[in-house]
Formats: sequence, structure tokens, C-alpha cells
Amino acid sequence: MAVKTEQDLSENARSLWLKAISAIELRNFGYSISLLQAVLKEEPDFLDGRKMLRRAEVQATKGKRGFLSGISGMSLKGSSTLKKDPLAAMEMAEKSLESDPYNQQANILLRDAAKAAGKPEIAAFALETLVEGNPKDTKALHELGAHYYESGLSDKAVEIYNKISELNPADLIAIKRGKDAAAQASMSTGGWEEVAQSGGSKDYRDLIKNKEEAVSLEQKNRVVKSDEVIEQQLAELGQQYEQNPQNVDVTRRIAALYEQKGDLESALTWYTYTSELTKNTDPNIARKVSDIGLKMLEAKIREFEQWLEQNGDAENAAEVRTQFEDLQKQKAEMLIDEARKRVERNPTDLLYRFELGEQLLNAGHFTDAIPELQRARQNPNVRLKAMNLLGQCYVGKNMLDLAKNTFHAAASEILVMDENKKDILYKLGLVHEKLGDKEKYLDCMKQIYEVDYGYRDVAKRVEESYGGEDAAA
Repeated sequence: MAVKTEQDLSENARSLWLKAISAIELRNFGYSISLLQAVLKEEPDFLDGRKMLRRAEVQATKGKRGFLSGISGMSLKGSSTLKKDPLAAMEMAEKSLESDPYNQQANILLRDAAKAAGKPEIAAFALETLVEGNPKDTKALHELGAHYYESGLSDKAVEIYNKISELNPADLIAIKRGKDAAAQASMSTGGWEEVAQSGGSKDYRDLIKNKEEAVSLEQKNRVVKSDEVIEQQLAELGQQYEQNPQNVDVTRRIAALYEQKGDLESALTWYTYTSELTKNTDPNIARKVSDIGLKMLEAKIREFEQWLEQNGDAENAAEVRTQFEDLQKQKAEMLIDEARKRVERNPTDLLYRFELGEQLLNAGHFTDAIPELQRARQNPNVRLKAMNLLGQCYVGKNMLDLAKNTFHAAASEILVMDENKKDILYKLGLVHEKLGDKEKYLDCMKQIYEVDYGYRDVAKRVEESYGGEDAAA
């Protein structure tokens, strides 16, 4: 079966996929991993999802090897499962990779299971992961090169064999196979094999005729494009657009090229048009419209900021400062609007509720933020963060007794004095100070002082409470 794309996903799987992407953007890797595993359980051929899962796992583990990474029991159990149910073996491999994404045995199991299930692209991905984890493992590189060659991906095979030759110039097998792959790539790219097998229906002159088109396609696949190449591709796509202005793929590619070129205004125009063509049903395009609009606004804010730093005493400084504040308000409202749209599309997703509550708080809309954060604290992944923000909302509304209770409950749930607990304790201390409870205020500050002398102004607050010349100084 061919690899599936996002467009091929079921409605449920696509919803989970979009939630996973948002979780990764918030660096909530644990939540994203569980979501992506659910997506792959339903859609095992979704290669992009598998790649995103691996990236999240690498970020979550920071590349460290798991405690059980050397155990061979998984291999024995995996081999048994592989014979009966390759898909189940793939799931087993993924579960092991969650805590150790570069684990050799788990990736080998994934490779074997994928091959048995007739999924060569996923088998290649397992080998790619092994090479990424250990770029100098020539054995894994050889296997990946052979896999590419057998799959007809000769260009990729050449790259791999070149890497092996760089690591070991005396590797004659890599040199020979690299030449074989290069020859196959040349025939495939040039079309000579197709002409030879056409029985005279195709002419070698057809190859020359299509040479310019082949160069154009090659340039389109480059990740980094020069301005000259971008202009050339925009001209080609412009002609295609004139022939069919309703072609979503063409308008999306035009927008992406303008974005890469740095022409955000044109990119926004084309992404907006593309979104209209899709009747605003493509969340990825909608996010692009939002992100680029936000980038443009942030660029304006930076310009005003720099001007005020250099010309703060100018006659029109007050007027410019007012415009600067208006732009900041626009940014806040834009972020709220996008967060609200995500909640409307996924009303039961508490992570989106947290995002909305956070943006409302940042904009000073304490009353609107409270119900969102109250619901968000039901999600264990953001519970403590939601309680922290909820306490800040109560402070903003001068509801100090509720703020005290919320901060105290959050601090008591954190067993280790990490940055999160220090932040909550500090805010709890300030609430106690406002309530006139000096003893509890100092108790919060002292808890932080005992483990982190340099945290904010805690040292000054604690030492001044003891009096004396040294403290006063």
C-alpha cells in the first residue's frame, strides 16, 4: 500500500494529527506523542505522522538512551509477533522507541515488520533513524544504501555510498555500489532505459526536448532556492495560474515561494486567496495566513520599538508611543482570535482551552480567561500551568483569597523545587504580603531562598526581614 498523506486521513485521525502539531508547537511533547501514536494505530501508512512522532520523541528524550535500551527480550517477543502480525510488531517497536527513539533493536524490529507488511518507505525510515542516531555506523549506512538501490531510489543510494566513502575511503564495496547506483540514476533520470524499452515509439530527441523541464523540476525540489530560481519558478507558476486560476496546488506553491523570498505581503495575499479557494477548510493554509499576518505585525512592532529607543525624547514620541501600544493590542487580539477559532473547531480539547485562557490573560481579559483556565486544569499535561495562570487572573481582579487558594494548591502538587514551583511560591508570597500575612509571606520567600539565593529579589526580601546594617546595605 502507498504511503498516506494528511489528505488521506480519516476525520478522526486528522483531528488528532492537528492537535499533535499544536501540542508540539507548545513543546508539550508527552501529549503529542500519545496523540501521534493513536493516529498511527489507525493509519499505520501515515509516514509524515511517524516522522513527526520520532521528532517529538527525540525532543522529549533530548537524544538520551533509555534505561532498557540494551535488553534483548523485546527482540525475542518482537520476532514472535512479527511472524503472526507485522502491524502489531510495528506498534510494539514504536512503543519501545517512545523512550529511546534511536534504539537499535526497536528500529530493526520496525524495519523487519514494515518489510513484512509491504511498507518499504517505513522500513527505509527505520534505517534512516538508525543512521541519524549514529551517523558513523557504516553497517547501517550500507543497509540503507542497499534498500534505496533496491527500491529504485538511486539518487539517495549514491548519497549514502558517498558518505560511506568519506568515512572509509578504502571501502571498495561502497565505491562499486556507489558507481552502480550512479549509473542507474543516470539512466533513470535521462530516460534512456525508457526509450530503449519503448520499441521505437519514443525517440532520443524527446530526452533533449525535455531537458529544460527536467532542470526546472530539479530546482523545484531544492530546499534552499536562490532569488533567481524563485523568480524563474514564479514565472512558470504564473503561466499555470493564468491557465487555471482555481488550481489550489499552484496558488499554494506561489504563496510558499513568496514566503521563502521574504515577500510576506505577497505571500499573505496568495495564502489568503488559496484559503478562499478551499472555502477555508484547510487548517494548514489557515494557520499560514494567521502566522504570516502575525509576523508582519511583529515586524511593525519591532520598528516602532527601535524608533522609540532611539527617539524617545522627540516631539512626536507620544504619538508614536500611542501607535505602538495600538499595534501591541492588535497583536494580542489576533492571538486571541486564532486561539478562539481553534477552540471552536475542537471544543472538547482542553489544551486549546489553555491556549485561549493564556492569550486572554496576556491581554488583560481576566474575566474571560477564568472559565477557560478552570476547564484547562482538568488536563494533567497543563494542569499546573493553568492553575498558575488562574491565580494570576484572580490577582488581576483583586480576588486575593481565591488567588491564595489556587497558588497554594498548585505549589502543594509540585514535590520538587523546580522553576515552576519557585514561580508559584513567589506569587503566593506576594499575595500573602498584600493580605497582610507577613509570616506566610516570608515563609514562601525563605523556601525559595534556601535553594536559590539569586532568584529574583528573594534574597533582598528575606535579608531585610532580619534587619541590621548588612541587610540594610
